[in-house]
Amino acid sequence: MNTAIKDAARPVAAETLLGLLPAQPRLLALGEPTHGEDVLLEVRNDLFRQLVEHGYRTITIESDCMMGLLVDDYLTMGAGTLDDVMAHGFSHGFGASAANRELVRWMRAYNDGRPRSEQLRFAGFDGPLEMTGAASPRQALTALHAYLSARVDIELLPCTPETLDRLLGADDPWGHPESLRDPARSVGQTPEARQLRLLADDLVALLDTQLPHLAAVSTPDELDRARLFARTATGLLRYHFWLADTSPGRLPQLLGARATMMAGNLLATAANGPALAFAHNSHLQREQSSTRLGDMPLQWWSAGAIAGSHLGQGYAFAATALGTIRHHGVDTPPPDTLEGQLYALPEDRCIVDTRRLSAILGEQVPAPRISPWFGYAPLDPAHLSDIDALFFVKDCPAPGQISQSE
Repeated sequence: MNTAIKDAARPVAAETLLGLLPAQPRLLALGEPTHGEDVLLEVRNDLFRQLVEHGYRTITIESDCMMGLLVDDYLTMGAGTLDDVMAHGFSHGFGASAANRELVRWMRAYNDGRPRSEQLRFAGFDGPLEMTGAASPRQALTALHAYLSARVDIELLPCTPETLDRLLGADDPWGHPESLRDPARSVGQTPEARQLRLLADDLVALLDTQLPHLAAVSTPDELDRARLFARTATGLLRYHFWLADTSPGRLPQLLGARATMMAGNLLATAANGPALAFAHNSHLQREQSSTRLGDMPLQWWSAGAIAGSHLGQGYAFAATALGTIRHHGVDTPPPDTLEGQLYALPEDRCIVDTRRLSAILGEQVPAPRISPWFGYAPLDPAHLSDIDALFFVKDCPAPGQISQSE
């Protein structure tokens, strides 16, 4: 190990992290290199609890933005039960996480008895998307229509609810599980879907043109949700359009459409005050993200890269790297990799000052680590300068085991 690296390692604490940044960011993004490891979520939970003492009031994670409304209603109003929220308020299976459950429980307890202006908030910033397809735009589109119809002259609306219902048809075809593999399975370019895109555009335009009136007759939360419905409806219709496409640009367009939806939700969250965002590193990093589908390399600008371009110094990205996930075959990292050098540190968890680390390494860029498991993406040391801080977690215990720090 390069012993000088010890000088770049710091204790894991919000105050430490914020001290490494030029200014307190409006959107502080914490990335993880893999999903499904509760030890990484426990680090996130501890960080958020501390950030609350520094004025942060919202956490937003890589989960369905529409489902996340159920979580927020539970936190702020006590609507539903914790079991219901964990079952129906998270996508991608994240509701099964014990660490996510503990986060929601703690936030609800914190909010109890506090005025709404001081309460903690939750948001999902992913679209209503899963690996095999996308949801029907029905929920977002009809919610936007209902919001507008209750507040503006009926003559200004471009269509009736019955028209929307007829054009949307049944929900199942929208979410066909083979649509990602086979464009012919998608309904995103049918005449009805094309008409829905035009109507959604008109509804969003009406939301903009009537904003002074709508702001006067809506609560801030109602207006924020209407904007969320607008972003989600148009984003889903765009995503479904590209699902049905057969051109070579189909997959890059799908990745870009998802990232744009995510970035819009991140920016909306940051507009309401300092927030912590948590997702895979690839969704929050500044450099271009990449993956392979078979022999096809794919690149796209992540949600974090897009949001960061808007926010400037108001955006900060802290990546997470880790040493082992032995239950997935990820063993002790080779000593010539960055993870290998960090693994030699005595601490189980630490924050690394990336500017100091870059100065220590100089021209000696460590070898990139190769993961034997597709679910873990090692840190690319060539992009260390694009990271504001680096969290390092030494070992991810197998499910049912207790982490060494507990």
